[in-house]
Amino acid sequence: MSCAAGAVALLAALTACGGGTPQRAAQAPPARPASGAPGTTAAAAPAAQDRTAAWAKWGLKQLPAAPPPPTDKPVKLPATGPVPVFSEVPTGDKVVFITIDDGAEKDPKFVEMATDLKVPFSMFLTRDIVRGDYGYFKPLQALGNRIHNHSTDHPAMSKLSADRQKAEVCDAQSALTQQYGTPPLLFRPPYGDGAHTPALNTAVRECGPRAVVLWRESMQIHDMQYQAADKKLRPGDIILAHFRGPKDLKGETMTKMFGELLSRIQEQGFAVGRLEDYIAAG
Repeated sequence: MSCAAGAVALLAALTACGGGTPQRAAQAPPARPASGAPGTTAAAAPAAQDRTAAWAKWGLKQLPAAPPPPTDKPVKLPATGPVPVFSEVPTGDKVVFITIDDGAEKDPKFVEMATDLKVPFSMFLTRDIVRGDYGYFKPLQALGNRIHNHSTDHPAMSKLSADRQKAEVCDAQSALTQQYGTPPLLFRPPYGDGAHTPALNTAVRECGPRAVVLWRESMQIHDMQYQAADKKLRPGDIILAHFRGPKDLKGETMTKMFGELLSRIQEQGFAVGRLEDYIAAG
């Protein structure tokens, strides 16, 4: 039962015996929380059970709850001028951020999984990879997961002329804005190539995104690759994954890969935050 439904049921129970006329309850002792825990409402226990069941459905242990988004956003993007490049978010919260690239795999089971678990992630889509089925990503977007720019056809950007780099960013920016209604705020160059070059910075700035986003870890089929020598997550790390299926994952599904990613995060005691909640766009 949802929190809203529980509240309605509780209200009905309190008013039904009065024949429509509220009764004074000054002499009645306060009701105890259903679970016996301080601050627990009658609806909280069923809601928690629903969340636990959703994770169990996918054979996973539930992640810790993400902290509230910070009021003072630690990543501040300027409205004009060169765009920043970052691969982690400065935060003391024990939280990491999931990003998913490209868009080749369009597994409906992953939409079901994302809907059940409600783990936030950011999508960096490549226009020529997704344009055959833009609609697949709209239910994922409707869950609050924002869509960002990952180029037009996934080239190594530094190998292109300045004009071609600009076309790669601008053409994808226009198509993704038209399809999803919101201009991508961020750009990720394929392979991370050219991220710190002036030509790419200019192309990104002139086409609309306000930052170039890289990563600290990348998810493989069953495990992650770490840039840190100790192979551990750190607060604010950005993790790279891909929309990929059995052809690219040696027979494994997108949902299996994503479940393994969540397990690696859970094992280290991290929550997953929404990247955009930590960003202030100028």
